[in-house]
Amino acid sequence: MNDAPIALYRSRPAGATALAVTGFGRQRIETRIANRRLPVHAVVLVEAGHGTVQTPAAGVQEINGPSLFWLPAGTLHSYGPTQGESWEERWALFEGTLMADLIDRRLISTAAPVVRLHNLREMLHLFGTLHLDVASGDPLSLASASATLHRVAVQCARQASTRRHDVDETGVEQAIDALQRRAFEPTDMNALAVEFGMSPATLRRRFQAAVGLSPKAFQLRLRVDRAKELLAASDLSIEAISHVVGIDDAFYFSRLFQDRENCSPSEFRRQHRRS
Repeated sequence: MNDAPIALYRSRPAGATALAVTGFGRQRIETRIANRRLPVHAVVLVEAGHGTVQTPAAGVQEINGPSLFWLPAGTLHSYGPTQGESWEERWALFEGTLMADLIDRRLISTAAPVVRLHNLREMLHLFGTLHLDVASGDPLSLASASATLHRVAVQCARQASTRRHDVDETGVEQAIDALQRRAFEPTDMNALAVEFGMSPATLRRRFQAAVGLSPKAFQLRLRVDRAKELLAASDLSIEAISHVVGIDDAFYFSRLFQDRENCSPSEFRRQHRRS
């Protein structure tokens, strides 16, 4: 990981809450964390690497990235990469009654807290959104962070219940990669399906299973995410950014952006400008 470590913390809101994200971080781990207890809940995403996590309820469980594991508040735990190795991780801290609810509904298991991920792409997107929201720190962004963490839990449970070969044998990953490369170009989804030996309906179904979105929605998300990067880090006009991400009509682009982000491109730029 080339980026510097990140550790962001936010105060919990006043009063009882179902879910409040109070921290986010990203780092490369080379040494093991031993016999620690956190006063809040935690979720840890291991992007790549090998190691173990140990808790009283689960014993020692192997971690082979990409994987994700949960640590309820107060759980004595040790974890880290295999000796002599390292791994890349992202983590979030949170409070509230959601953890107990997820455990009660068996979406999270304290006896088996590790979930092997077959779709790292979607989880990285969710953790990237968490980072942006926690970094902003305003009440609306922190409310968005809570919603995103709930999506992390749901997506994690979905991946845990989906047999890997149901996704891998479809060849949909090739179609996903192709759409990522062509995200900012005019794309005929019917032709994309034919290119990878599927009907349009099959492509939609397999995309939905793999990334939780239809092909068109996935492409739109890529376009909006790129637009957000350009709004925050460049001086390009709204019209120019619209063209860069493959939307010729700047008015239509602004309307799509407003619908997805609950603010206009100009408002987003004012809130997230980096220079």
